[in-house]
Amino acid sequence: MNSKSSNSLAFTGCLTAISASLCCITPVLALFAGSTGIASTFSWVEPFRSWLIGFTILVLAAAWYQKLRPETEEEMYCACEQEKQDSFWQSKKLLGLATVFAALMLVFPYYADGFYPKPIFSELGNTHQLATYQINIKGMTCNGCEEHVKAEISKLQGISSLEVSYEQANALVTFDESLTDIEQVNVAIYRTGYTVESHNKSK
Repeated sequence: MNSKSSNSLAFTGCLTAISASLCCITPVLALFAGSTGIASTFSWVEPFRSWLIGFTILVLAAAWYQKLRPETEEEMYCACEQEKQDSFWQSKKLLGLATVFAALMLVFPYYADGFYPKPIFSELGNTHQLATYQINIKGMTCNGCEEHVKAEISKLQGISSLEVSYEQANALVTFDESLTDIEQVNVAIYRTGYTVESHNKSK
């Protein structure tokens, strides 16, 4: 009976761990699915992330307590021989795997950028046509979001350099205006599902 209770808690912990990082998991899934527009669908989860992390830890701690606490005399008396010999689905190994999985999901935002290809920029000769814009972007929540925006913008012709920061909620893009314009850059950002709030030309 301890096993059934701990399994339910472990399952709940895994779900809440996934939910805590859903804002960063979705862009990666969107990248592989080729549907980049759904990337920012769960960005609204970000303000609740710390609460979900705390709840996940609490639930998993309760699961381990249920698994490790000694059975009462009544539980031992009521349990049949089959229940006493836990299968894999009622074992500590499964709970351990669930805990590791939950931990990986909780820290997903810190390694999400590893799933994105690194943008390659070509050197441009006509430097007099280069322009740099600061673009303010709404919806980014982690390093994965930064890489997602970089991946889309870098597909455009004439991109010379590109920096994206989710913390500052902006992108600094330098490109050859004879090959690409700011509207194309904005469209690329919109394709990711994030929102361009404004843009300013630096030089």
